[in-house]
Amino acid sequence: MLTGSGCPACGGALAPWRTAPAAEPGVGAVTLARCTACRGAVTLDPVPADAHETGDYAAGTPRGARPAAPLLRSFDRRRLALLRRAMPPPARLLDAGAGRGRFVRVAQRAGYDASGIEPSARGVAAGRALGVVLEPAAIEDATVPAGSLDAVCVWHVLEHVEDPGAALRTVRRWLAPGGVVLVGVPDLGSWQARIAGPRWYHLDVPRHRTHFTDRGLRALLEATGFELEASTHVLAEHNPLGMWLAWVSHGTRRPSYLYHLLKRNAPARSRDLAVSLLALPLLPLAVVVELAAGLAHRGGTVAITARAR
Repeated sequence: MLTGSGCPACGGALAPWRTAPAAEPGVGAVTLARCTACRGAVTLDPVPADAHETGDYAAGTPRGARPAAPLLRSFDRRRLALLRRAMPPPARLLDAGAGRGRFVRVAQRAGYDASGIEPSARGVAAGRALGVVLEPAAIEDATVPAGSLDAVCVWHVLEHVEDPGAALRTVRRWLAPGGVVLVGVPDLGSWQARIAGPRWYHLDVPRHRTHFTDRGLRALLEATGFELEASTHVLAEHNPLGMWLAWVSHGTRRPSYLYHLLKRNAPARSRDLAVSLLALPLLPLAVVVELAAGLAHRGGTVAITARAR
């Protein structure tokens, strides 16, 4: 067993587990430990200071951004629908880790009093280009008064923070009585995580610090003052692509090659491109299999809505 603190999600004991290839080229293998209780995991190696400003997270427009725009808007509408069921507009909404500000703009247009915080300089700049002003801050240092919000969205952010429990307790303080949090994270208990193993798209090590399971995320929300209301594993954002990459990554030298190519973080002149193109006919099958996984509560990501107690 490892000494020191336990699992950030459920407090269980951590045991040595595996190494996984880093998401960025030129970085060696990264060491993970696994929780013996919730079966989540933690990244043991430190994260570089500039990890959220370089590589896949660098400033610039990804390849295929224009044709992908309608698909991205549909993802935002799906997230908005999950939130609306628990807290309809004109609620005071904060997107914590707002990225490029896209969801903040969608929520504003839907009638929410929406704002966002984002720690990366490239995200704040991209938001400004969209006409969205984001506070340049992380959850731990944002200037949000206690009890000033009705809803907080923490969408694929919690896995990046060093202390997810502290982050959720901060979010709980921001919320007015009965306020809602919507959390989305990758699920290490998913079918695609098992298929891909250490080459899973959503490991994204060393940037991802905690690798949640559905069980672990539920335990953490309950421990930080929230009552669970609804959850889903059926999400088009990330999940079908993640299943397809889980298969294809066994045949490419670089895991999740196509994703990195679109992010301009992998060379186009590569044997991996040929492998990826040959595997494109598997995409419809990946959609079907991932849908089955989601219905079985084993989708690649999970979204949970919870209300402040």
